[in-house]
Amino acid sequence: MSQPKFKRIALIGIGLIGSSISHAARRAGLAETIVGSARTQATIDTALSLGIIDDGFLDAKDAVAGADLIFLCVPVGASGPVAQHISGAIESGAIVSDVGSVKAAVIEAMAPHIPQGAHFVPGHPIAGTEQSGPESGFADLFEGRWCILTPEAGTSATAVARLTAFWQALGSKVEVMDAAHHDLVLAITSHVPHLIAYNIVNTADHLERVTEREVIKFSAGGFRDFTRIAASDPTMWRDVFLNNKDAALEMLARFTEDLSELQRAIRFGDGDTLFKLFSEARALRQDIIEAGQDIAAPDFGRSEKSVPPKKG
Repeated sequence: MSQPKFKRIALIGIGLIGSSISHAARRAGLAETIVGSARTQATIDTALSLGIIDDGFLDAKDAVAGADLIFLCVPVGASGPVAQHISGAIESGAIVSDVGSVKAAVIEAMAPHIPQGAHFVPGHPIAGTEQSGPESGFADLFEGRWCILTPEAGTSATAVARLTAFWQALGSKVEVMDAAHHDLVLAITSHVPHLIAYNIVNTADHLERVTEREVIKFSAGGFRDFTRIAASDPTMWRDVFLNNKDAALEMLARFTEDLSELQRAIRFGDGDTLFKLFSEARALRQDIIEAGQDIAAPDFGRSEKSVPPKKG
């Protein structure tokens, strides 16, 4: 296995994913020093007090200087401008990656600003919670979860191998795939479900004949799950849909067609079709559990390891 240890890891953005990378990397002994940058001094101070970073900077260029592994943990819409800003500080031989949920648009935005001699290996750890901020990170976030890498043709095989080994040391399973294919897969497994969650929560909130108090008071498990998903960072998800427009629209069109089939079955009392479709969906849920991507336990199917430990 390639050596996954680095001298200086720079985290550009110290939210849930950035702070979790730090916790997991420290636990695995993968870095001599971990530094970070954030937009506010308050975030830096919090990250320092929690031991997430050894030093913090308001200017991302100062964090990148001397780093041999750089993660952009920012909304995908900010990836290009941030890459442009830090470009002159990226040292030869450094590996530059990101954690965005969209890959093709991020590559297009970032690649022109990666200097020759550095290695750009885009990535997407498929792990997270609805929480944000440096306090939300925890070392087990990536355990048993997939991390997808989408390097372009010609990328250093050694750099890809080192980053693969790094993510594996954090507990992830790693797969390499084409960026466009990643975006299509994630459109249906992540992006459209979040869009549906935001929409159904807003629909409930906007009903005139059902009060907001009733929606909150009588929330059943399904609606509570939707509200948990809809609690995710609005900036991040705005950028996801603006930057994965084609794949999201393609999956929404397919979803709309399938929803119309359900509407027809309900309208015409077609119980056989409803039972068949519900059974197929239930079987897929069991496949996800058997693949180790969730557990069958109650409490919304979340294990204790999937949420941050309580402070104090």
